[in-house]
Amino acid sequence: MTADAFPPRVLIVMSDDGRRALIRAALREVGYDAIGTHGPRDAWLVPPDEQDRASVRLIIVDQNALSPVEIESLSALRRRFGDPDILLLARATVAPPDGPWHRVLRRPVSVAEIVSAAEELVPLPAELRHAIDAR
Repeated sequence: MTADAFPPRVLIVMSDDGRRALIRAALREVGYDAIGTHGPRDAWLVPPDEQDRASVRLIIVDQNALSPVEIESLSALRRRFGDPDILLLARATVAPPDGPWHRVLRRPVSVAEIVSAAEELVPLPAELRHAIDAR
């Protein structure tokens, strides 16, 4: 099978375990192969290529999970995964930092809005639009 036959992977970098789990579940429900890490350092442990999985096409990053040094390292992390888009979930009261963002959503933001942004950045083909856990 080719990599296109598998749902695109979405890497969620978020320190809040509960919110990360909700976003991961919502993305998997519509058809993405969503995975999560606690922070950018953990994201380096995710293999860029895995058998029977597509490549990471989107990285969702929570601003609360980033230090200034980690923001600088995101470009290298992005290259490691083949230059996927990056969606920043920014704080409501602080300006988002400069970074390699393709889209910025400011909190408060719903899980549905995050899923919608993912669908805009990485559209799912019709044949992959179903819950990934139902396969």
